[in-house]
Amino acid sequence: MKISPLHKTVLAIAAPAVIELILTSLTQLVDTVMVGHLGAYAISAVGLTGQPRFILLAVFIALNVGSTALVARFRGQNDKKSAELVTAQAILLTLAIAAILTIPGIAFARAMVVFMGAGSDTVEAATTYFRIMMLGFIPTALPITISALLRGVGDTKIAMRYNITANVINIVLNYLLIYGKAGFPALGVAGSAIATVIGNCAACAMALYAIAGKRFHRNGNHASDFIELKVTRRNCEPNPAMLSRILRVGLPSAAEQFALRAGLLIYTVTITSLGTKVFAAHQIVLAILSLSFVNGQAFGIAATSLTGQALGRDDPEGAKRASASCQKIGSLISTAMGILMFVFRKELVALFTVESEIIALGALIMILTALIQPFQSSFQIYAGALRGAGDSLYPAISMTVGILGVRPLLSYVLIRQCGWGLFGAWLALTLDQIVRFILIMRRFRSGRWVHKIV
Repeated sequence: MKISPLHKTVLAIAAPAVIELILTSLTQLVDTVMVGHLGAYAISAVGLTGQPRFILLAVFIALNVGSTALVARFRGQNDKKSAELVTAQAILLTLAIAAILTIPGIAFARAMVVFMGAGSDTVEAATTYFRIMMLGFIPTALPITISALLRGVGDTKIAMRYNITANVINIVLNYLLIYGKAGFPALGVAGSAIATVIGNCAACAMALYAIAGKRFHRNGNHASDFIELKVTRRNCEPNPAMLSRILRVGLPSAAEQFALRAGLLIYTVTITSLGTKVFAAHQIVLAILSLSFVNGQAFGIAATSLTGQALGRDDPEGAKRASASCQKIGSLISTAMGILMFVFRKELVALFTVESEIIALGALIMILTALIQPFQSSFQIYAGALRGAGDSLYPAISMTVGILGVRPLLSYVLIRQCGWGLFGAWLALTLDQIVRFILIMRRFRSGRWVHKIV
């Protein structure tokens, strides 16, 4: 079958993004797998800290939506000076906010894991893990911002490289520091956090090097040809006009991210009340689900980049065609993924634990995980297209309705009233994903998003 030039362009952006996002997701997944041999308490300790940390990272993810949309437009207009201004403003904003959030993250680590419902066997390990992760919060946040800038212009291969490096370092140091190999101390859960932070530091250094400009590069393949951090007075002084444009697109996404994280926080607290083993099964399936996000996220990134660039060229029909192409390819892949997840559901859960009770419960939940794949990816891709156009409010509304309305309400009814336990919680998640898909699809098909001004 002949692949159209548009499909080739989509795949050229999405394929490296898939690898990058898989590697990003693998950070906590690898930690979960490698501490799993220490027992259910260790799986729960790593899992409990995920949502609070992502709530803090949501600030940057939201602001990055504005940065991505703007640099995509500037790429379409071939306006490199404006792209340099966005780059400097976004990085300085990230540094300032990350530095501010690090302090309460460390100070209130124990209170946070207790609030999350950590059992007595999990509190100390989870507190230590979270504090160490927060010590490395700045080098965790910076590569996220730089990746967002690179995605806006389609430079996804560069982010893929530094995420590969971070994950190799994480895996090697996990082995050495969790289990005490090759003369290193056996630090358990704390060792996995130290390994992750060191890997993130390496990724941060490589990300900054990638946008330092070709004058620093002997091999131009490791530098972006459009995104460049130029430290000048013009770029580094706060620019109210440009910051306003970033925030105009980013603030609805900030509301979306906080709604997402607040909803997931409520959802997680509800599930921790079901017991350590049930939460361990939930955390395993959630880790698998988070890995499956990468398909929708990758084609959503392609939709964001291509939509923004097409609208920058004043080509709304081209934006619609590019987004539709992303959704078509992404949905086909996600359907195939769902089939494989259903067929190999027991084997996937067994990668994380040898406890038969947890495997049986996790395999049951994996049926629902397989079912939601096409809905999940299509929502992400349509939302990516809208964000690339600067229409970030509608994805925020759709997310809020699902995550703060449908999911917690149905979780309460199905767990507390019907007594369906973890299966009820995941059935609520499934219906949440379907509702979100319907809402975002209606907005996309209306076509009004192509006229958004950023």
